Parts: sequence; structure tokens; C-alpha cells
Amino acid sequence: MLQSSAMRTAIIGMGRTGLSVARFLLSRGVACECFDEAPLVLPADLPLPFHAGPLNGDILAGFERIIVSPGIHWQHPALCQARAAGALIYGDLQLFNEFYRGDIVAVTGTNGKTTTVTLINTMLDILPGGIEAGGNIGRPMLELIDTDEPPCRVVLELSSFQLERAEPVHPRWAALLNIQPDHADMHADMEAYRAAKLRLFARQGEGDKAMLPAGAEWDELAAELGGRGVYIRRFGVGSSGALDCGVEMTGDSHWQLFWHHYDKAYTIDSSELQTMGMHQHLNLAVAGQAAADFGLSPAVIRQSLSTFRGLPHRLQFLGTVQGHGWYNDSKATNPDSARAALLSFPKVIWICGGLRKGLDVSQLKDVVAGHVALMLVTGTDTRAFIELGAMAGVEVHAVNSIGQAVKHAAAVASGLPVLLSPAAASQDQFRDYAERGRCFAEAVAALEVRS
Repeated sequence: MLQSSAMRTAIIGMGRTGLSVARFLLSRGVACECFDEAPLVLPADLPLPFHAGPLNGDILAGFERIIVSPGIHWQHPALCQARAAGALIYGDLQLFNEFYRGDIVAVTGTNGKTTTVTLINTMLDILPGGIEAGGNIGRPMLELIDTDEPPCRVVLELSSFQLERAEPVHPRWAALLNIQPDHADMHADMEAYRAAKLRLFARQGEGDKAMLPAGAEWDELAAELGGRGVYIRRFGVGSSGALDCGVEMTGDSHWQLFWHHYDKAYTIDSSELQTMGMHQHLNLAVAGQAAADFGLSPAVIRQSLSTFRGLPHRLQFLGTVQGHGWYNDSKATNPDSARAALLSFPKVIWICGGLRKGLDVSQLKDVVAGHVALMLVTGTDTRAFIELGAMAGVEVHAVNSIGQAVKHAAAVASGLPVLLSPAAASQDQFRDYAERGRCFAEAVAALEVRS
């Protein structure tokens, strides 16, 4: 797509991705103009025209090429107008795809991507030439290759937004972790969301590997990919004799994680892991299988899995303060991720709420009834959560802030663990889920100081 550096080019959205695109193009002699609805100041190394304010279709229609950051709606009226005028519109993955020639490991899914990618990156880094992680994980993928010596292999966390805005990549090893309702505000419907995710496998062929969830709904995709010569891996909760990797129950509430090295299954008991929650252990199993598929020994994989401490804001244990254990799961921005966290405890005080993005939280009724003693609801969309509590027969209190929720929970004499797992996005009160999680952690730390 850079066949002509003279094409009039616009970059929409000047967060980390947009800045990486601007630097990538500028270093290749491509003049471009930058747009963002916020009144930003571009870094000094980007002496480019900048337009702040609402996107204007009449202006964008004058560009031949528009590169859009993931957070911008693909069907924004201004982009639709530019598209109708003949503009070429895509995302940063398109540029990466055109310029990168090394091996790609790629992971997509609604939940669990960052944990899986982080652990794959940690383990595969011991291979000759190492590996670099990028994409939706926080480091823009173009930064990985905007260098004199690009890495020989990369592991990419890819969102539905990135996948739908580029021609398909060709990963040597690809994983789909799950597809759950999310981003209803950014996709036309659930089918469009699913289709975007499945673009990950569009170019896979002979000798590539695809990791898919267990379950009949993925059998057709597995058969299609297998027909192309793709080696199929399946993961989930089940037997090590039936699945390639996953978790296998060894008791009512006990399990072991397993993966295969060639034809032999290797296991590690969940009690030996530093992370908690079956959903997290499934992610670890997928990462372990990826490492095995790239030739790492069972001993190295076991060591990596048993020492991995997890990531911030993902069922992160903050400590015991005033008789309660406190857990930060701020990354749970949809009901399914909150469900997984709630199922990790017999009973909790649950801090929830935020920006629902049109998602239905009533689906959590049964798990809330069985695992929640008290709900503390904060954020913009409180009504749906209050109604959820009423349906589940659980006591509910609406609070004005995360800090107030922490104080309220600390005053409860039950000694139950306190879980922040919002089941909603954070942008109604915070910049992102990480800021929300830090606010929660700071409020818990303040309790400890006062006590």
C-alpha cells in the first residue's frame, strides 16, 4: 500500500498506535496529516499537520489513504463518506503485514489474550533470535519492525478491530481463545464480531498450527482448516487423552493443567501455580502448548508456568487488609470475564459496574446468586446491575466511586474476599481499565495506612 509515497495520507487517532503509524510513515518519506478529536500536542519528532476536533467527512474525502487507529469506529460517518469518495482505509496491521517477513505467532479472543501472549513471549524468548510481543498488548506492532534489525519472530495480540481493518496476516501458529459478547458498540452484530476474529486463520495452510477451543461449535472451522493442511490443536476443560491442552479435573474443586510434548501429556497441579482461576489456567495451558510446539522442553515449560505470577488487573491479589482479601480484576470489562472471576471464589463481596457497552449482565444471575454475598455498584449504568442483584436475591448498594466501594466493603464484618471485577468498561469514570485498577489498589492501600 506504500507503492506511492505521494498518496495524500491521513492518520486518524493519535494514541500510541497512531503515533507509531506516523513515525513509520515519516521514516519512509510519506507525508501525512494527523487527526484526533482531542486537542493533543504531537511529539516534537513528528512535525506534521494536526487537526483536532470532530472528524469531518468533507475533509477526509480529500485523502487517498486513511489509516485508522483501533479505537475509531470503522463505520464512523466521516470514514464512510471518505470510503465512498474512493479513499483506501485500513489499520496498522495492514502496514505490518506488508513489511514484516519473519514468523508470526498470533492470539485473538474476547478474554485472556494479554496473559497468553505475555507468557508465550516469555517462554519463546529463549529460542535463537528471541521473540518480540506487540499489537493490542500495549506496544504497537509497527514499533517492532521500525528498526534496522526487525525480530525474526513476533507474537501479536490481535483485536477484532485490528483484524477487520487489514488483509489477513499469515501466522505460523495462531490461537482463538474464545468469542463472547463484547464490543456491541463497535460491531454491527455478534456475527460481524465473530467474522472479524476468524480472519486470523484466513491465510493459514500446510504446516501451520491453529489452536481452537473444544466444543462442537468449532468443529466445522477445525475441519476446514484441517482440509488445508493446518495442524489442529484443541483446548478446554477435559481429559488429556481427548484434548491437546487445558485443565483436567482431579476432584470437586481441584484440577491440573496439561499440555502435550509430541504424544506425551505433561501436567502441573493447580496448587503449584502462582495464578488463580480456571480461566487463567486455560490461558497458561495454551501458552504452554505453544512453547511445546516450538520445541521447548517440558522442564522449561513447567518452570515457566509455575513461576508466572500473572498480570496486573487480572484477578490480582493485593493483600489482606482489615480482615478481607482484596482482588483487582479491573480488566474484566464484560460479563463473561466477570463470571470467570466470580467462579474462582465460594463467596465474595463484589464491586461492579461501569459502562456496559450494551452488554446484558442479567446472564450473571445464577453465578451471582451462588457466589456473591453483597454487590457494591458504581459507574454510569447502575440500573442494570441493581436489577441483576434483585433477580439474584443479593443485597445491593449503589456507591459514588471505587473509593467509597472499598470503604463500604471494609466495614463489612464477614471477612469475605472483596473482588473488583466490573463486568463493564471503565471510560465512564476512568481513562482505561488500568487507571480504574490503580484507583482500587490505592484505596485498598489507604485502608492499610489508616488501620
